[in-house]
Amino acid sequence: MPIDPYRAAPPPARQESLADLLERVLDKGIVIAGDIQINLVDVELLTIKLRLLVASVDRAREMGIDWWESDPALSRSAGRLVEENRDLQQRLERLEQRAGIEDGDGRAS
Repeated sequence: MPIDPYRAAPPPARQESLADLLERVLDKGIVIAGDIQINLVDVELLTIKLRLLVASVDRAREMGIDWWESDPALSRSAGRLVEENRDLQQRLERLEQRAGIEDGDGRAS
């Protein structure tokens, strides 16, 4: 069958830019999971579990993931909570010492 040079070529496949692809991945989220296990003669020596989630912050929150909000290294408010907790523990220890109350180790403070 001869080829018709005037016949329209099929439309090119839709090309997405990297930004479009990244936007879709962040919107939907993607999980990559894998386990590495090292055994020697049927004895498990080491297991490493790898989990990677790539998603936007909003999408992660929708999934119930928000660990960065309580990590003192990543959040100012979490850092303040750590300092406040330390201060309260010190105050409690001083009050226990004055009252002669035993601490959690069973010895008098």
